[in-house]
Amino acid sequence: MRLCALTVAAALCASCGGGGGSSPAAPPSGEAALTQLELIGNRIFFDTTLSNPPGQSCAGCHDPATAFAGNFGSSSGVPLAADRTTLGLRNTPTAMYARFTPAFTAVANGAHLIASGGQFLDGRAASLEEQATIPFLSAGEMNLADPVELANRLARAPYALLMAKEFGLGVFSDGPTALAAAGRAIAAFERTGDFAPFSSKFDNSLHGAAELTDLEKEGMQLFADPNKGNCTKCHVFNASTRSPAELLFTDFTYHNIGVPRNMRIPANADAAFFDLGLCGPRRAALADETLCGAFKVPTMRNVARKQAFMHNGFFTSLRDVVAFYATRDSTPGRWYVYGVHFDDLPAKFRANVDMTLVPFQPSSAAPARLDEHQIDAITAFLRTLDDGYGASHAPGTN
Repeated sequence: MRLCALTVAAALCASCGGGGGSSPAAPPSGEAALTQLELIGNRIFFDTTLSNPPGQSCAGCHDPATAFAGNFGSSSGVPLAADRTTLGLRNTPTAMYARFTPAFTAVANGAHLIASGGQFLDGRAASLEEQATIPFLSAGEMNLADPVELANRLARAPYALLMAKEFGLGVFSDGPTALAAAGRAIAAFERTGDFAPFSSKFDNSLHGAAELTDLEKEGMQLFADPNKGNCTKCHVFNASTRSPAELLFTDFTYHNIGVPRNMRIPANADAAFFDLGLCGPRRAALADETLCGAFKVPTMRNVARKQAFMHNGFFTSLRDVVAFYATRDSTPGRWYVYGVHFDDLPAKFRANVDMTLVPFQPSSAAPARLDEHQIDAITAFLRTLDDGYGASHAPGTN
């Protein structure tokens, strides 16, 4: 199916004259420094006319006010779809710093696989470009029927002329071409400095422009202490580096930490249903079943701005997340309220949960690695990772 040339021409004329739609006819403040491709990505990212029904944009779930994360107004830990009724399956990850994520790999290590990288919480998209296209056609998100529907909507957008200039007039005549162009533009926008400013209190402290409090300093020490928080085992950072990859507070690997089941997710009303991450349902299962239930380690940057935490949005308090790591095994009844340890996994995969990585403990008889004050300290340090505190200190820029 192809768009009528007259429809495209009419849309282009409308865009020349600053026609209707959700995007402004002239670049708003902040767009002047963008390239044409980045500008198109910006317009698409905030365009609420591209969903079915209209009303949801990329920014609906990747809200700048919450560090390009968010769940479109949902309080269930997972996002609402465009229809504002359907709930999704997983908590929305931040789009900030996503440009540094390497492509997905699963490398043999003896009898098992070591997985890392990729976009989404299960790594199923190899690049920002691919990731950006998937929500348009997802029934739990923007809910378009097919790429042709997206092409039709883009051809009527106020920025259609910009797209024609960047990609050629034929961009609207073929659904897959329009979808790929939208993905390229959004990815270009997500690679701009707004998505990786390195402007937190932590960043400014590294450059002598801020001073962490005693509690925050203690939290940073506990965060890195291999016998206490041991957070840097996965959420790595190197304060002496100039490499962005070593300042992202993630190593992009996958872990199964036994997050409690979120019964606010409609799919979880079916006792036989389980979201197994690297083993589906959003991607084809990997050959190694020990990875079933594993999800990608997220960046800790801007984590305090999130409204829900973990892949299923079970937690709504950052402090509770830290406390969970410290007390999951010492006081499991605090977290698994139905009495089943690791209740969001089928019984055959509960052995996949990491039981030995500090601060986890091998049994409930062991004392917690962190006391209440230490949990507060780590939480305070994590709050220093929110961008917008001061000047940008992106590696390589100063």
